[in-house]
Amino acid sequence: MFGLSDLLYLIISAFIILPVVAFMREFSYLVAGAMIGIENPRVTIGSGRKLFLVNLIGFGQLDFRRNYHLYSWFSFDQLKREGKFAYIFLYASPIVFSTTVGLILNALLANGYLDDYATFFDRFIFYLFFYVLFDAVPMTTINGKPNNGKIIFDMLLHGKRTDPNLEDFIPSTSNVDEVYEEIKEDLEDIKKNNTKNEVWIYL
Repeated sequence: MFGLSDLLYLIISAFIILPVVAFMREFSYLVAGAMIGIENPRVTIGSGRKLFLVNLIGFGQLDFRRNYHLYSWFSFDQLKREGKFAYIFLYASPIVFSTTVGLILNALLANGYLDDYATFFDRFIFYLFFYVLFDAVPMTTINGKPNNGKIIFDMLLHGKRTDPNLEDFIPSTSNVDEVYEEIKEDLEDIKKNNTKNEVWIYL
């Protein structure tokens, strides 16, 4: 039966645990990128209009957006040293990082160190491994792009991507900025061309 305590944990999961797990997953790309050398790395947190940028010296940037912060992604312009093992290392980083954190937290729980917050960390571990599962098992996602597991599998087996999608695995930071500016300009034009007599109906 779904009760008030379940509702509370659902809210905690949606607004605290899931965003933190998503951020940790994306941040692992920054750490891996700093180790192998990538140009213009950035983690974008949320969607919509930019709020502010935080420069992390030696790692890259955190780009905070206005809308819900569960939606996060990593972007970069290019690897400084191209090679299949560099790509494997980069795309394996969220799998390795999330698995490591999950196993450490699970060991702490099993040994009674987190008993006072057991329910919170049970759910935290659940979502860590939820992301790991969909990252590690090779598959093509709904937008036709390979997930991390498929990228790693193809790199190990063929030394290159084998899916028909021509888009980058991870979007270029510069391209993302250009698209964002174009959308912003389009919205400004729509705003300016709007007359006072127009009536907008929002469904």
